[in-house]
Amino acid sequence: MSMIKKYSIENFEELSAVAKASDRLRTNLNIHESPDAEVQRLFLAFEPGTYIRPHRHPQAHKWELFILLQGELDVLLFDDTGEIVERAPLSAAATRVVEIPANTWHSYVSKKSGTLALEIKQGAYLPSPEEDFLPMAPAENSAEVAAYLQWMKSE
Repeated sequence: MSMIKKYSIENFEELSAVAKASDRLRTNLNIHESPDAEVQRLFLAFEPGTYIRPHRHPQAHKWELFILLQGELDVLLFDDTGEIVERAPLSAAATRVVEIPANTWHSYVSKKSGTLALEIKQGAYLPSPEEDFLPMAPAENSAEVAAYLQWMKSE
C-alpha cells in the first residue's frame, strides 16, 4: 500500500459536484490529519454565487497560501473601512498563486463553475469569532448578501 496521498481529477470532479449541490455553493476537503495540525492543507471547491464573508486571521502566523488549480476567481483585500484595496484575478492564464498576509481582511469571488483551489496555512484551526469578520459585511444567509456579493463582483 502506498504511503503517498494521491488526488486525481475524479476527486476534484466529485468535490466540485458537492459544491454545486451545496446550499453554500462551496465545499472543502481537508487533507491534514486533524484540526490541530500545525499545517492546514485543504482543497476548496467554489461555484459562482458563493459568498465568503470578508474576514481576517489576526494571529501573526496566520498567513494563507492560496493556489488556484482550475477555474477563475478574484481574491479581494479590504481596508478597515470595508473598501476593496486590491483585487487579484486568479486564472490558468494569469496569476495562480497568492499569499495573503496575516491580519488582512480578505474574501474570494468565484467567477467560473468548477473553480478549485488548494489552501495552505499554519494551524491549528480556530473558528473565526465575530470580531474577525469585516464589520460592514453582512452575515452569511442574511438578506443583504445578494447586494453585497454583487458589489464585491463589480467594485
